[in-house]
Amino acid sequence: MSVKLRGHHLLCVLTFIGHGYSPAFSKNYKAVVKRLNAGEPVELVDGPDEICATLIREETEPHCFNCSVVERDKAAVKLASQILGSELHVGDELVLNSRLVGKMREAYAEGNFRKACENCEWVQFCAEIASSGYEKVLLRNPKHH
Repeated sequence: MSVKLRGHHLLCVLTFIGHGYSPAFSKNYKAVVKRLNAGEPVELVDGPDEICATLIREETEPHCFNCSVVERDKAAVKLASQILGSELHVGDELVLNSRLVGKMREAYAEGNFRKACENCEWVQFCAEIASSGYEKVLLRNPKHH
């Protein structure tokens, strides 16, 4: 099995500390991160993914389908490709191991993903998490593995 993630969620998982749009959303997100921590690979998908699933069930007009979110996905994949040194495409699989997570967190903290996070309501919250050294994040912390 693989965890299906859209482009910008490759960034969101870096700073996830358990907060979300609703208790059900957070519970689902925690379950996704638990699978990632167990070493399950990510499959890059186009559009709504496993993190979006709860919002799609809960809301009549979830933002998961908005053009702005699709553009955020594209920007995130482009920037992640540059940082990782190989082009990512929909359908690709990758394992968020310590090296990869560390490299992406470092780039995130340096502001290299700003373009992908533009206009996201969580951008300031995530920036604070990054500036704290990713202290309370749920995705495994590369410093400890």
